[in-house]
Amino acid sequence: MANPVNSEDLEIVSAPFLAVLNELYSKYKSQREGKLANYIPELAKVNPELFSICIVTVDGQIYQVGDYQQQFTIQSISKVFAYGLALEDHGRDYVLTRVGVEPTGDAFNAIILDEQSKRPYNPMVNAGAIATTSLIKGSGATERLNRVLDMFRRYTGRDALVDISVFTSERSTGHRNRAIAHLMLNFGMIDQNIEEVLDLYFQQCAVIVNCQDLAMMAATLANKGINPVTGEQAVDSRHIKDILSVMYTCGMYNFSGEWAYTVGIPAKSGVCGGIIAVAPHKMGIGVFSPLLDVRGNSVRGVKVCEELSRRLGLHLFDCSGDTKF
Repeated sequence: MANPVNSEDLEIVSAPFLAVLNELYSKYKSQREGKLANYIPELAKVNPELFSICIVTVDGQIYQVGDYQQQFTIQSISKVFAYGLALEDHGRDYVLTRVGVEPTGDAFNAIILDEQSKRPYNPMVNAGAIATTSLIKGSGATERLNRVLDMFRRYTGRDALVDISVFTSERSTGHRNRAIAHLMLNFGMIDQNIEEVLDLYFQQCAVIVNCQDLAMMAATLANKGINPVTGEQAVDSRHIKDILSVMYTCGMYNFSGEWAYTVGIPAKSGVCGGIIAVAPHKMGIGVFSPLLDVRGNSVRGVKVCEELSRRLGLHLFDCSGDTKF
């Protein structure tokens, strides 16, 4: 893992950041490939032209372009942070009894469990995320939701809210997730009231964010769990390696292997059109564009991250000596 950068290094590279972001924004703004997520009715109403890119460095510098103040729901990117909260609540060993860490080539909403252990394969697919959410502690539904919202506040530096219309839309159409939950209940992977668990899962996916929030959350992970602007510890640093490991191997669904090969940093996508990417000790990247490819990843977002990784030398295994950051 790279050494922490000092302020002089940041001054050298920060000036070109905005120019690079503007160039990439202009290059891909006319991109029209992909489709909106239509299996959640509210997401099908989003303006497909929306597009933004943001970088937050570990010393709190922010560079952004496009519709970076546009709000949207975080969707599956929330899985990363719920996993971190479950690790804090129960520790790594216990969480591993309920959710594995193996990549899967199946779709993110596949109704499958590991045939031997009966666990979901990993916390970045729906089955694993529902199991992870069921582990969040609290004396009741309200306390658990408040703990989730406070967790997001620590990462973003501002109060978190749930989009009720999106939550209601997901709740009323989430029959596939209910099937997944019942399957896990059958094998003892979740042991709470299914509807209460699913409500919390749908609520965490419906938390409202913007592109800057995504980059700030990614930068917090890059900064040992400390929000680089507020200085607040969002998650215990001992859990960062576990969080980033599953992001790296599983965060882009059945595109994760190609992402690791071409982009080479931990990331997570969501059907909202958002992507977060983490360059440890360096920066967090957030991209938002709601047009999705067949795997559920933002078309523009993938292209932007590929270019940023190449131009800034972010790939974790790049030994060419051309690192720009």
